[in-house]
Amino acid sequence: MRINVVGTSGVGKSTLARRLATQLNVPYIEMDTLYWRPDWQGTPDDELFARLEEVLAVSEGWVLDGNYNRTRPVKWRNVEMIVWVDYGFWRTLRQAVGRAVSRAWTKQELWPGTGNHESFQLSFLSRDSIILWTLKTWHKNRQRYLADLHDPQFSGLTFVRLRNQADTDALIAKLTVSTTN
Repeated sequence: MRINVVGTSGVGKSTLARRLATQLNVPYIEMDTLYWRPDWQGTPDDELFARLEEVLAVSEGWVLDGNYNRTRPVKWRNVEMIVWVDYGFWRTLRQAVGRAVSRAWTKQELWPGTGNHESFQLSFLSRDSIILWTLKTWHKNRQRYLADLHDPQFSGLTFVRLRNQADTDALIAKLTVSTTN
């Protein structure tokens, strides 16, 4: 199975994607790991697209987490399912703030080899704040994915919209049953 998990920053894409990859016994691929370089420098698109093509070709199945809409021609070319984690605004914001505090407190490196980590200043007092990004993109992402859901261009793709934890648990149970049969 080839799945792309999408949704606003802080909604729980990575957590769900890792869980699905483990459940399905396929590689987990994180778009942020492909994109971010040391000192918060991004990867140029031509290199990002090539890296994405390479990692998606390694295995018949995978779970990819991340939006990066400009990569759709690559990542959605052979995807079987798009899982849109569409939890409510306040839940998403609460999770984003909680994650930012936790990461700033522990100073965990976000992507191996980059040295990038969140700080309280970056998370709460910067125009590059992930919390500000969540505030700015939650509504836009919802509009975009609602449009995608009804766009004839994507009619061959299976979209699964998860609006709450019960939806998420039901998807995991369904995929678990389908892989054990």
